[in-house]
Amino acid sequence: MTAQRKTRHIRSIGQLLIVGFDGTEMTPRLRSLLKQLQPAGVILFARNIKTAEQTWQLLRDCQECVSAPLFTCVDLEGGNVDRFREILGPAPSAADVFATGDRKLFRKHGQMIAENCRALGFNVDFAPVLDLAFEASRSVMSSRVVSANPREAVSYAREFLAGLRAAGVLGCGKHFPGLGEGKLDSHHQLPLIEKPLKKLWAEDLLPYRMLRAQMPMVMIAHAAYPRVTHDQTPASLSKIWITDVLRKRIGYRNLIVSDDLEMGGVLSAAPVGQAAVEHIRAGGDLLLICHREDYIAQAYEELVKTTESDPKFERRVKESVRRVLGFKKKSAKILRKAKPPSAAMLEKLSRKLWEFGEQVRLEALNREENDSKESARPQRT
Repeated sequence: MTAQRKTRHIRSIGQLLIVGFDGTEMTPRLRSLLKQLQPAGVILFARNIKTAEQTWQLLRDCQECVSAPLFTCVDLEGGNVDRFREILGPAPSAADVFATGDRKLFRKHGQMIAENCRALGFNVDFAPVLDLAFEASRSVMSSRVVSANPREAVSYAREFLAGLRAAGVLGCGKHFPGLGEGKLDSHHQLPLIEKPLKKLWAEDLLPYRMLRAQMPMVMIAHAAYPRVTHDQTPASLSKIWITDVLRKRIGYRNLIVSDDLEMGGVLSAAPVGQAAVEHIRAGGDLLLICHREDYIAQAYEELVKTTESDPKFERRVKESVRRVLGFKKKSAKILRKAKPPSAAMLEKLSRKLWEFGEQVRLEALNREENDSKESARPQRT
């Protein structure tokens, strides 16, 4: 490989990274980081989002630092995970919408959220959550999950993804292979889920099996499944889970992204640079690092170092870079620059969101009343 080709190849490693940062506007430091890394995408949180116009401008400024189209990402599920609450008003949670039992509202939920994302300049929403609502994870997952029945979880997620897609936003199923039996919060600790593959396949993995063609991205959890891997390796660093199960056995063909590599669940297993390498080595395509610039630098440097010294890893990197760039080319229409939001547009979106929230609330109450009447009705003998 010539020096010029090698430099170009190393530079493309940035296409494995989706990065977060502090602040609400472009700074010389952030501009320098983005120009150097040329990342696949950026992710914003509430700390970055003050107004709709400011958010749109910040994302536009990020794109101007990077030559390839950016994944402009946000976590927007509704309920407890809602980055736009202070700008457009609160969106109902997945559990609230599911309680209506109305599939049209499931799809409308995705479409409403996607319209809000597009208005602010986002093209990727890390939603829906596909984890099952088992008792073990109730205190951790709360209203982010909809049902312990995997087919019911699929019915909501399928419509939500269709709603996102209709409004021009890429969705992401999470958190593979499932956090429903996890008693610990992977933001802080590594959940150990003692469940055999046969049972996971029938329950937690069913949404990924049934929706594999509808999901632009799948996010991998920082949880360990000792009865599958025979160790405490997080799924996000596991070739068994990412390559053997998700890619080969389930047949998933689109992009695989890690959960945030700053989370305690993965850092308990490996420092961030090693975790970045192991996620790619295991078959992942994209690394999510949501905050610390030093962690972003460590991950990038370790990826470069390992690529230069390990031919097998270099081939793995090339494969994922090709997949990311190919996906971007295929999704060019969705990744196009969004128009700046107008005051009239924002007012309309805010009103529609409020009306949708009221519709969800009333539909859920009506269903609950009908269910109560049905259960109170004397049973025929």
